[in-house]
Amino acid sequence: MKLELLASFFLLTTCFTAFSQEKQDTAVADKGLIKVSVMYPYAEGKTFNMEYYVTKHMPMVAAFLGANLVKYTIEKGLASGIPNQPLPFMAIGTFYVKSLSDYQAAIAPHGDAIRADFQNYTNIIPIILVSEVVN
Repeated sequence: MKLELLASFFLLTTCFTAFSQEKQDTAVADKGLIKVSVMYPYAEGKTFNMEYYVTKHMPMVAAFLGANLVKYTIEKGLASGIPNQPLPFMAIGTFYVKSLSDYQAAIAPHGDAIRADFQNYTNIIPIILVSEVVN
């Protein structure tokens, strides 16, 4: 029994250490990247078609970014961090790019097409935050 507990502890410690190292490696790899977060606030009567966003809109925008794009993520809002409070965002799409000026240059000629595509998945005006990953 004691040996089994030690083996389980060793396995858990090894897994935790590997997970922690992976998280640190990811943080180091992302440091210095420009993060463009497109946030869709929740409001009564607003709609959001996640399937379209995942399969059409985000891949379209990602294609415009070319080699400057490192990765992108899509988040579906589930709940507020405060119990019994409304959901703050229905969805958040995030692009991680190497250069802000390259991002802006790539997006500028396609701005009308990107905005026109909104009607295919939402009636929400997004909030956009551009930031630098510091850790």
